[in-house]
Amino acid sequence: MEKIRILIADDERPAREYLKRLLAEFDDVDLSGEAQSGTEALEAIKSLKPDLALLDLQMPEMSGIEVVRQLRKTQMPLVAFVTAFDDYAVQAFELNAVDYLLKPVEPDRLRETVDRARERLEQTDWRAAETERIANAAETYEASTRNEPLTRIPVKKRDDIYLIPVADVAAIVADGELLHITTAENDRYVINFRLKGLEARLDAERFIRLSRSALVNIDHVDRLSPLPGGTYMIVLSNGQQLESSRQHSKLLRSKMLKL
Repeated sequence: MEKIRILIADDERPAREYLKRLLAEFDDVDLSGEAQSGTEALEAIKSLKPDLALLDLQMPEMSGIEVVRQLRKTQMPLVAFVTAFDDYAVQAFELNAVDYLLKPVEPDRLRETVDRARERLEQTDWRAAETERIANAAETYEASTRNEPLTRIPVKKRDDIYLIPVADVAAIVADGELLHITTAENDRYVINFRLKGLEARLDAERFIRLSRSALVNIDHVDRLSPLPGGTYMIVLSNGQQLESSRQHSKLLRSKMLKL
């Protein structure tokens, strides 16, 4: 039996190592490579030409969906998206028959994915079918996330996943590829996500930009102190202080300082 060549793409090394250990138990697969970002995954798919790509849905630089959107139909492998539980993503994938794996990945579920990939590889023009399935799933997913604001943010701490109510979030500050989330109770969490992407999922009436790297929940703003140059120091109810940029101070005034 010819082995299925698999690429693993996940920004977290433990997640990649875990998938590699599971795949090592399968005698009909061959690990062709791995990637730790969306950009690396895109280049690896183009150069290594795997049969099946296990793509983390959320990665630095490019999400799993954005990766496959950059591929021509002739470059498209079979794809299984790997994600923490996301109602919208699961619904989009199931509606459009796109394979997915929920973290933590179960060995039996991974086995099903490999078997399904083998069946699809035997179909005529499977690349065109996969391209269409993923395009439809991406459209469904993005339409769903645009229409309804996020209510909870999944945050991983060690082996546990906490669901943080968005209403409790006071501020979100970007630092490179990481987002630092602070709650009204001063609990702090770190996630790997793009600020622009998360902002699009939040209620625009509640969360406003202070700068290129900071979002604040206006429900948790205690006071604003004017600074030279028309900017402000924003003091939150938890004591956290953030400075607004000149560019975003105008929006801040219109949102918060008008009766």
